[in-house]
Amino acid sequence: MPSDLNVKFWTICLIRDGDYVLLLDRTHDEFKGFIPPGGKVAFPESFTAAAIREVYEETGLHVWDLTYKGIYEFVNPVKKDRYMIFNYMTEHFSGELTTHASEGKPNWIHIDDVDHLPMQPSIRRRFPYFFKEGTFEIHVVWDEENDQEGDIYIEQT
Repeated sequence: MPSDLNVKFWTICLIRDGDYVLLLDRTHDEFKGFIPPGGKVAFPESFTAAAIREVYEETGLHVWDLTYKGIYEFVNPVKKDRYMIFNYMTEHFSGELTTHASEGKPNWIHIDDVDHLPMQPSIRRRFPYFFKEGTFEIHVVWDEENDQEGDIYIEQT
């Protein structure tokens, strides 16, 4: 790997309870909107361990039996950035939901109501794939010249 390449890893974990999913209402910084719990992967932590840790830190819930759903990748060829988000889902959790989360207030949202929530395009784009069989890969190439998303490739397997 070239030394001037900037690579970062994150995870998210969508927690499902019947017809409801747990989303954080994120109101700070530039990444506002409803998002599943998740965050950065600390080296040398595994991706699954990072997802479990982040869920606990952001929600107070313990999760297990995570299902890998896919990868969301953002690349900026000009800046040589590559950001990869490993996406998981689980229906297995215990504990008491926190009311004081620094990343956003956790809310159980009915799946049918998610389309009406403010959400980052990257989260909205991958949300339906959590409920499909198999895994997904979404690859987004940033258009530096126009300061916007460029080519987007989606593969469902």
